Amino acid sequence: MVEIKAKLMVASGRVHRTFAEGIVKHLNIPLAKTEIMNFSDGEIFVKYDENIRGEDLYIVQPTIAPADNLMELLIMIDAARRASAYRITAVIPYFGYARQDRKDQPRVSITAKLAANLILTAGVDRVLTMDLHSPQIQGFFDIPLDHLYSSAVLTEYWRNMLKPGSVVVSPDMGGVKLARAYAKRLQMEFAIIDKRRPRANSVEILNIIGDVRGRDVLMVDDMVDTAGTLTRAAKALKDAGAGDIYATCTHPILSGRAIELLMESPIRRLVAADTVPLKNTCEKIEIVSVTRMFAEAINRIHKAESVSVLFI
Repeated sequence: MVEIKAKLMVASGRVHRTFAEGIVKHLNIPLAKTEIMNFSDGEIFVKYDENIRGEDLYIVQPTIAPADNLMELLIMIDAARRASAYRITAVIPYFGYARQDRKDQPRVSITAKLAANLILTAGVDRVLTMDLHSPQIQGFFDIPLDHLYSSAVLTEYWRNMLKPGSVVVSPDMGGVKLARAYAKRLQMEFAIIDKRRPRANSVEILNIIGDVRGRDVLMVDDMVDTAGTLTRAAKALKDAGAGDIYATCTHPILSGRAIELLMESPIRRLVAADTVPLKNTCEKIEIVSVTRMFAEAINRIHKAESVSVLFI
């Protein structure tokens, strides 16, 4: 085993301090002291209020919109680098701007690569994240990246909640790998909803591939933003004769009319991880913490141990 002389330290941005506090609680260490503020014009100021020279620093900050949250992470990384931290790891529970991961139409940006470039330029040494919107985004980083999977935690929740014979459903073709992972862990069959998206945040359901009639359904997705895909899929499943319909996701963004759509939909419960701060909620939503998994991953990275054992 590699002996690590640098002290393990965890710092938090302002976006989701509760998440960082959950991590350090499991690690049994305090959060590093920081001062983060905005000048009158909105410019962000960051200062570490304790010595981090030569230490193994983990900066916790999901990069959910607005872009100031990404900028705050960049400034925290830059400040740590200039303060001579031994190693800087960006802990990004939710990696924002990941949906634009390829040039699928003329004259558009690949923001996932842009965000990766910015984080690299700021001076980070490695990244720890969870359920990237597209796994290939890992290749946008030329540094070590540890990719955690919430399915290891969320499937434990559903294991005793779903009836025998239930079906795991991917709400689109892009989520097939995730649905298959859930189905394998839960030892269930899985189905796929084939959809067409004529424009952003709009979806048209085409057909269901698989047998859902008379069976309870668990829809799985990496994120729920406007809940348009999820709720339309739920209606299609109900129209196809499905029984009780549940949903689970890693990142509950829940913007726009998401709560209203969830309340109007046949979805009985949406269970999500706590990777982003929950700004909107309702009685159908339940949050399951993944801070213990992040804490264990941080501890293993610090000790130069395997992280893959967390999701095998």
